[in-house]
Amino acid sequence: MKISFLCSNPRHPVNDYLYAWIKKNNSKHEIELVRRKKDLSGGDILFLVSCTEIISSQERKAYISCLVLHASDLPRGRGWSPHIWSIIEGKEEIALTLLEANDEVDSGKIWKKLNFQVPKHALWDEINAQLFEKEIELIGFAVSNFNSVLPKPQDPNIKPTYYPRRTPDDSAIDPSKSIESQFDKIRVCDPDRFPAHIDMYGERYKIILEKVNDK
Repeated sequence: MKISFLCSNPRHPVNDYLYAWIKKNNSKHEIELVRRKKDLSGGDILFLVSCTEIISSQERKAYISCLVLHASDLPRGRGWSPHIWSIIEGKEEIALTLLEANDEVDSGKIWKKLNFQVPKHALWDEINAQLFEKEIELIGFAVSNFNSVLPKPQDPNIKPTYYPRRTPDDSAIDPSKSIESQFDKIRVCDPDRFPAHIDMYGERYKIILEKVNDK
């Protein structure tokens, strides 16, 4: 089987999980990991993992299946960074959906869904580890069931909801509010790529939240 991964950012933490999966499976399949859609070579499956480019219907024709990994219970939570928004909203269970890419964002047929729990104490890297492990599980499912899966349309009786693209302002912490009331927002912020911060006295201060497990 010829498999492509399109992951736009080489600094994204999911890359380590993709590298490990590719190393484990490259003796069984022809696999490529690229950063730009112009470098895709076509094949059986294209996985769009943290991909920021729009893949047109014409470009998708280079593959038998073009699949997206999206961390929400679709059709609820279409759009950007859904698991981040969900945790900020207070959710402790996240759905991860494997679906077909479509012209309308996150509207394609669903191959499979998985749920996982996010403890209230989990920080961004721990949340990532849970999410990426489930993504790898769904990638394995897609490859193993490529010839037998029966994709299902999204439930037409559920009205889709949408999340906006996150900006640096979404990681801003209000110094006049308690840490407790903003803890979910702080703990989901990647301190390297999207750090939590406060603005005071004409300066911006980065907030780093770490566990100290020596109680």
